[in-house]
Amino acid sequence: MIPISVVIIAKNAQETIEETLQSLQTFSEVVLYLNDSSDSTKSIGQKYPNVTLVDGEFEGFGPTKNRAATFAKNEWVLSLDSDEVILSELLEEIKKLTLENAKEVFVLKRDNYFLNKHVKYSGWGKDYLVRIYNHSYHQFNAKMVHEKIELKEDAVTTVLRHSFKHNAVQDVNQFLQKIIKYSDLAAKDQKTCSFLTVLLKANFAFFKTYILQLGFLDGWRGFVIAVSNFNGKFFRYTKRYINCKEK
Repeated sequence: MIPISVVIIAKNAQETIEETLQSLQTFSEVVLYLNDSSDSTKSIGQKYPNVTLVDGEFEGFGPTKNRAATFAKNEWVLSLDSDEVILSELLEEIKKLTLENAKEVFVLKRDNYFLNKHVKYSGWGKDYLVRIYNHSYHQFNAKMVHEKIELKEDAVTTVLRHSFKHNAVQDVNQFLQKIIKYSDLAAKDQKTCSFLTVLLKANFAFFKTYILQLGFLDGWRGFVIAVSNFNGKFFRYTKRYINCKEK
C-alpha cells in the first residue's frame, strides 16, 4: 500500500466518486470529508476498506481542505477532488517516490475532460498543480475559491511525468451551478466599487479564454467555456459591486 493519505472533500458526488475511489485502492488511506452530502456518496465510500469517512462543515475550499488533511494518518497527502481519477501510469510513478524531504512538493498535470472529451486549450490544457505535499510543513491558503498550496521559500518542487484525469464537466448545468456557488464565495473576499471593473473583468475573461488561450481550437466546447468564464467573472464582480454599494 502506498504510504500517502489521499484527501478528498465532497458534497453530492455520486456521479463521479466511484471512479475516483476505484483508482485509489492501492493507497493506504483515503480520507473522504463530506459536507452536507445528501445523495449516495457516503454509501459508495463505505464499500472501500481504505476509505475513512468524515462529516464536517464547509468553510470555503482552502480552509476546508486544510481541515480535512488533519484527519490523515500519514504525513504525506495527495489532495484530490471528487471528480478526479489517478491513472495507472501516474500511479506507478507515485509508487516510486522517495518521501523523505518534508520541504518537497510534487506537481501533477491535470487533463480536463468536457463531456468525455479531453480539452487541450481554453486555459484547460497546461494545468499543473501541486497535489502531493507533507501536510505538517505545507498547507492550502485560506482562499474561499481558487485555493492552492502555499509554498514556503525553501520548498523543493518536483514535476511528475504523468497526468491524472479530471471529469470536469459531465453536464452543462454544472457551469451554471458553479457560477452561483463560486461567485457567492468569491464575493466575500473583497469589494468592487466600480461597475466598469465588472464589465472589463468579464469581457477580458471571454477574450483571454477564446482568443489568447486558443479556445476556438476546442470547437463549441471552447466557446461554452469562454462564455462560462465571462459569466463567472461578471456575477462574481457584480456581487462584489452590490456589496460595496450596500455599505
